[in-house]
Amino acid sequence: MDRGRFITFEGIEGSGKSTQIRLLREHLTKGGHSVRLLREPGGTPIGDRIRAILLDASLPELTDTTEMFLFAASRAQLIREEVRPALAAGETVLCDRFVYSSLAYQAHARGLGREQVWTVNAPAIEGLLPDRVVLLDLPPATALGRAQARGTLDRIEAESLAFHEAVRAGFLDEASADPERFRVIEATGTPEDIHERVLEGLGGLL
Repeated sequence: MDRGRFITFEGIEGSGKSTQIRLLREHLTKGGHSVRLLREPGGTPIGDRIRAILLDASLPELTDTTEMFLFAASRAQLIREEVRPALAAGETVLCDRFVYSSLAYQAHARGLGREQVWTVNAPAIEGLLPDRVVLLDLPPATALGRAQARGTLDRIEAESLAFHEAVRAGFLDEASADPERFRVIEATGTPEDIHERVLEGLGGLL
């Protein structure tokens, strides 16, 4: 059996990743694909406990370095428990965030440096990278307005506009460095419009 496809979605808070992953799953399921939908941080019992710490707005003392290690730890568990078994079974794996979020948030916006973040994450991902990365891109002010409309902000959503602008710049840097893997999708307009752009970006992968 051929290995399944691994597609990840990236973007700043409020960029619409959850909606677009759901629409893509519906599209692929109708087309006969077996789809496993995952998210980071979390996606496993251990990862979900780590997620609760990472997003807890009452923990301002959480250091940038601790944050980096916790994201990598959750990722390691997800790869071993969910991603690799699903791909081996021929499933299409859709994941809301992956290692590129650590590069954008911790390496770029937090200033920890790309080399250090890659070194920490290398044993977590075990050499596995997505077949395609869908980067949903839009101005941070617009994205944060969406996040705020959902209600109470988590620890990372509550960061400053300047921080989220740095995250966006980090994502775009990663996309520029690996244009064959990344598809940068303009995330403005209706969910249906964006979904069509996502399908076009995925091209013949599926």
